[in-house]
Amino acid sequence: MTQEVTTVVRRQIVVDAPLERAFTVFTERFGDFKPPEHNLLAAEIAETVFEPKVGGHIYDRGVDGSECRWARVLAYEPPGRVVFSWDIDPQWQVETEPENTSEVEVRFVAETPVRTRVELEHRNIDRHGPGWQAVAGGVADDAGWPLYLARYAALLKSGS
Repeated sequence: MTQEVTTVVRRQIVVDAPLERAFTVFTERFGDFKPPEHNLLAAEIAETVFEPKVGGHIYDRGVDGSECRWARVLAYEPPGRVVFSWDIDPQWQVETEPENTSEVEVRFVAETPVRTRVELEHRNIDRHGPGWQAVAGGVADDAGWPLYLARYAALLKSGS
């Protein structure tokens, strides 16, 4: 039985953190839960930066000072929502044409004063053109968004 590849990947997780903390940790500490092996640079990643503003970027900085800007912040609405582009093509290289990129929306919904539901939607994946199914499969895979969300939840749980 074959599994249908879709142009939208949705994942969610409930974390034991107030809404504001859940949002802040996601945006300010993105590099603390982004897997270090998810790297388009030739050098090891020294840090991942999430610029907290519309027009900002998410980028990796290598230990050698090189940078890889792999996302653009499209919406920044603390503490409820952030949207960024996915500027990585089906060959896992940086995509320089904005019309060929998909987008990721992350919503933070308070379930109680100390629990937050984090809803992630990676959409318009077919904009990547031929081979877009590789992007969809990669981000939906256990080593994609599920891994990011699990590491994010573990970071929140650790209290650090």
